[in-house]
Amino acid sequence: MFYHFFLRSFRIFLLPLSLLYWLVVYVRNLLFDKNILRSASFGMPLITVGNLAIGGTGKSPLIEYLVGLLHTRYRVATLSRGYRRRTLGYALATASSTALEIGDEPLALHRKFPTIPVAVGEERLLAIPELLHDHPTTEVILLDDAFQHRSIRAGFSVLLTEYSNLFTRDFYLPTGDLRDLKSRYQEASVLVVTKCPADLSEQQRAALINEMAPAQGQPVFFTTLAYGTPYHLVDKEPQALSGQQEILLVTGISNPRPLKQYIEEHSATYHQLTYRDHHIFSIEDLKDIQREFEKISSPHRLLITTEKDAVRLEKFSTEIGTLPWYVLPVEHRFLFGEKDRFDQLVIDFIKNFQRPA
Repeated sequence: MFYHFFLRSFRIFLLPLSLLYWLVVYVRNLLFDKNILRSASFGMPLITVGNLAIGGTGKSPLIEYLVGLLHTRYRVATLSRGYRRRTLGYALATASSTALEIGDEPLALHRKFPTIPVAVGEERLLAIPELLHDHPTTEVILLDDAFQHRSIRAGFSVLLTEYSNLFTRDFYLPTGDLRDLKSRYQEASVLVVTKCPADLSEQQRAALINEMAPAQGQPVFFTTLAYGTPYHLVDKEPQALSGQQEILLVTGISNPRPLKQYIEEHSATYHQLTYRDHHIFSIEDLKDIQREFEKISSPHRLLITTEKDAVRLEKFSTEIGTLPWYVLPVEHRFLFGEKDRFDQLVIDFIKNFQRPA
């Protein structure tokens, strides 16, 4: 706690760098606005999911949500950067792909939807033609974390902002977490406030909308994180949380706070080992985890991790053996009964899409 307080306090001294960063981002956007830098379109429905800040706002679970919504209606594909992979350039997920080759989030998505083309490429403008070459019948492409990539003109954009760190209260890197202009929120097709309390009131909802001041006709949605039944990392057998277990939580994600709160509410007690976001686990890490787990004396003890972490741990399936190591799935759940409204906006965009003349 003291470490995070110190880190946040120190960032205020980086304000001059933040002002320089803002200037660079402002000029870049101005060049796009004046058509000095050009945006490309691909004559097909492109849907981007992104945010104005760095860090985890729930982009990957929303991409997964959209895949689930669309894959039975359209030939859908996804494209992301593949953060912290050890490869460069375009790559397409296959049955033999690893997290080191394509990144943990694309691999986790491919595991859930093996028939859906899941591609990675840091240069989205170059990767899209390669994806269409590999899968020419693709009808819709979902672009993960690409709102700030103005070299591509997406027809529909979902902009996420986290309840506990709204873009309106943030500042530019490195003092804050913003990587794009605050004003660009007005260009999004919809705004989604993520990781809200499940009991968010109508009054709180109205206050947040008022604070964000959406553009004319710009819909604002609110979601909370809904956790599913854990399943074993190796054999996939489910194991419900009874509230009686003592849990060792192992995470390598950017914002584990909502997950920690959930585990705290659904366990007798819990311990935690925290690694940096997208951490590549080593055999030494695994030994450290096992040592911490062995310190727990309860007969009802479990190891819990996230789906994103699980694909980086699956290489140790032999070492994990019979350990009670479970994966906790998570998804977005729309509040205020607005799931159908959100779904219809997305489907209507695709249905009514017209190829530019």
